[in-house]
Amino acid sequence: MKVAVLGVGYVGLVASAGLADFGLNVTSVDIDEEKIKLLSSGQLPFFEPQLAELVQRNMHVGRLRFSIDVGQAIGESQVIFVAVGTDAGPEGVPDLRHIWSAAEAISESLKHYKVVVIKSTVPVGTAAELHRRISGRLKAPVEFDVVSNPEFLREGSAVEDFFHPNRVVIGTKSEKAAAVMQGVYRPLYLIETPFVFTTWECAELIKYGANSFLALKVSFVNELANLCDAIGPSADIHVVARALGLDRRIGPKFLHTGPGFGGYCFPKDTRALCQIARAHGVDIKTVEAAVAVN
Repeated sequence: MKVAVLGVGYVGLVASAGLADFGLNVTSVDIDEEKIKLLSSGQLPFFEPQLAELVQRNMHVGRLRFSIDVGQAIGESQVIFVAVGTDAGPEGVPDLRHIWSAAEAISESLKHYKVVVIKSTVPVGTAAELHRRISGRLKAPVEFDVVSNPEFLREGSAVEDFFHPNRVVIGTKSEKAAAVMQGVYRPLYLIETPFVFTTWECAELIKYGANSFLALKVSFVNELANLCDAIGPSADIHVVARALGLDRRIGPKFLHTGPGFGGYCFPKDTRALCQIARAHGVDIKTVEAAVAVN
């Protein structure tokens, strides 16, 4: 199976190398010529444990290549992963310019059936809009399907997370597309990875919900730490957090006090979820509070 991955950022590059290691023929494309030159020489634009070796190994055996020719990569591939950036705009609204640029490029090169997979983190309704935009730009009727397949990679553990995920979420309306995705992720079926087949909207919301819940835990334990400080030396947050984490319903992950959550995803995704809720006339007060606490 031939696969194109649009975008060589953090998500796109990990996905490209991982899919190639599954045995697929992957072309990873980007409009940034300098990045493509760097990657074609076997070097990475950022560090992630095990990723350089994974990229170099699959380039060496010919399953992974890098290109700036988006049209050719799309035309040759059965599955197209969209892994472009969706940075936060004003008031937390995700900037989807690169998603719509990908839609335009796909519509121009679509000649036969393909599955278009959104790997980027996008608001609810993006898959439906992507399908509408591609359909509206086609010069002749061509069958295609859109799949929402959010990523759940942690910086520093991205390669491990790709090959041993907690779950794989597939949002689609099409049994044909679902079967194609089962073929793409066949190695994960063999290790009995849980798969969740659902709607576009559920898949899109699962990503924001997961990151926002983890952000809630960070803000919650920091609030408890403030309370412990106010009570005095007899109230040790480390003891409290450890005991909370031993409850299997809660778990120890993300119950570590500190300066709060940062990085790329949590600030962006919590704000985006609050904005999505407001757009639907709903207040997500718990997430809004977590953002305020942070």
